[in-house]
Amino acid sequence: MKAVVLNCTLKPSPASSSTEALAKVVIAELEKGGAEVEMVRLVDMNIKPGVSADEGDGDDWPKVDAKLKAANIVVFATPIWLGQHSSVCQRALERMDAWFAETDDSGRPVAFGKVAGIVITGNEDGAHHIVASVSQGLIDMGFTIPGQSWTYWHLGPGPGADYTETDQGHDYSDRVGRNAARNLVALAKIMKPDVYPVPESGEED
Repeated sequence: MKAVVLNCTLKPSPASSSTEALAKVVIAELEKGGAEVEMVRLVDMNIKPGVSADEGDGDDWPKVDAKLKAANIVVFATPIWLGQHSSVCQRALERMDAWFAETDDSGRPVAFGKVAGIVITGNEDGAHHIVASVSQGLIDMGFTIPGQSWTYWHLGPGPGADYTETDQGHDYSDRVGRNAARNLVALAKIMKPDVYPVPESGEED
């Protein structure tokens, strides 16, 4: 069982990332459940704008795309900025728009049989909105979103410390993150593309 965590922080390596710190709590539980996990820090790569699988010379997205297609579990980990998911997260979703045109040998969308979850950090609110908007895009593609497959951390309204700078709220966010990981693993173990019927011609459009 393979899992890919897309770290959508805006901070290039080696800067400290609160999003990565909370994602690592989820990753530890995914690994405990038997998943082989890889985290990809997208801001360190050249992910070109666009909605195709390959936007030409220098585009690093095809390497990420191959990892996602090989995964059973995909986790989007994003900070909150202005109450929204990061621009890096949005770009990844936009590049995955190419999945709508791709099917397996039986005609099922390539996301069928895959499960997805979400990790969110920020010193302001917006987490539930992000869960809803990111999940909506993933569901459209064909991902299955298990119940309670997300976690978030924030301090509330206004500026403040980051997740890595305070212990406030960690107990809740970490516990919910571990539960999310267990739910993702549990469903990934039983989800296969052939759980879904083959769409009739034109129905997936």
